[in-house]
Amino acid sequence: MDAVRLRLASALEWGLAAAFLAATAAVASLILDDMRGPSLRAAPAPAAAPVAAIPAAVPAGAVSVPVLAFRDGKAIRAGDTAAAVIANLGREADSGREEADRGRLGQRLTRFYEYGGVRFILVYEPVEKNGEPRIGAIYLP
Repeated sequence: MDAVRLRLASALEWGLAAAFLAATAAVASLILDDMRGPSLRAAPAPAAAPVAAIPAAVPAGAVSVPVLAFRDGKAIRAGDTAAAVIANLGREADSGREEADRGRLGQRLTRFYEYGGVRFILVYEPVEKNGEPRIGAIYLP
């Protein structure tokens, strides 16, 4: 019985020693790989081109927001249509200034608004070929 226990303990010790040696070799390999510098396999993928560039009518330094909430509880969100904006804020919010350019899927309209003392810019563009233009971006100048 003692001989079996001795053999089992010895095998366990050898197994632990082998595991420790393998872990040490793995850590040493990681350290050497880091010291060697970036490799080709670890090179980051090139950044994708932005889906929609900022229209030229938007002033430099403008901040894009996904939702614009007002003090009276009304809000506009990216994805809303122009009709929804008019129904929500009224025609008096539209300043009348509008600029058009070419977007990814068709004509892109940049409109300037002021509502509740807040000036903002909405960029309408179709989300599908020949689709209805929706708010693609909301900018605060």
